[in-house]
Amino acid sequence: MPNLYRFYFDGQLTENQVVTLDEASAKHIWQVLRMEADDRIMITDGRGNTAVGLIRTAERHKCEVLLEQVTFSAHTQHSLHLCVAFTKNNSRNEWLLEKATELGVATITPISAARSEKVHFRHERWEKLLTSALLQSQQDYLPVLSDITPLAEVIKKFAHVEHKFIAHCIADQPRVAFAEVLKPCSETVILIGPEGDFRFDEVNLCMTNGFKPVTLGNQRLRTETAAIAACAHFNMINDGKD
Repeated sequence: MPNLYRFYFDGQLTENQVVTLDEASAKHIWQVLRMEADDRIMITDGRGNTAVGLIRTAERHKCEVLLEQVTFSAHTQHSLHLCVAFTKNNSRNEWLLEKATELGVATITPISAARSEKVHFRHERWEKLLTSALLQSQQDYLPVLSDITPLAEVIKKFAHVEHKFIAHCIADQPRVAFAEVLKPCSETVILIGPEGDFRFDEVNLCMTNGFKPVTLGNQRLRTETAAIAACAHFNMINDGKD
């Protein structure tokens, strides 16, 4: 694909179809980028499809684009499902969502655990944040953001995944280094607990259901830092394996 400005379109991308971008994208194209009719941009639907588009109309509140060429990129063999207990600090949650998206996670599931804090779930705002991070990092797949999910349901949700881990800080319980047990080119689940950590009974429940206990290092990490550390480890072992 040529090096073009990228935009998101939540709909089907079909060659020779004219699509209308949302008002925010139209304003950015017209007011910030100063683009005009007959300029080209790239459009993604966040589901693997990308299109080279020819701008037909560029106005402050409206931008129509003719899709000239649509291509599909198959999802990578490796995928990371990040399950993390959000904090009550939404700015930290949003930082986590942005960076996890940039690192290419497949899904993000906020966990409700025994020591979780009350979270104001801002779904519309957070979806926009994910979209922005997707475009910035020039990827083709938007992470699937789930609603806040009880731990027991998270366990059931990922019962089919072979490689699954729970990170915790209970000192007298056996754990192995996350980086040492990761398998390249695999579907993987990682559970990150709340700031007060998972309780022993929660860890035991996860282990009973096939989750292996891991550590992310000797340092005591904030929840969002631990989550991003896990994403970075996963990226490193899969670099260049698409």
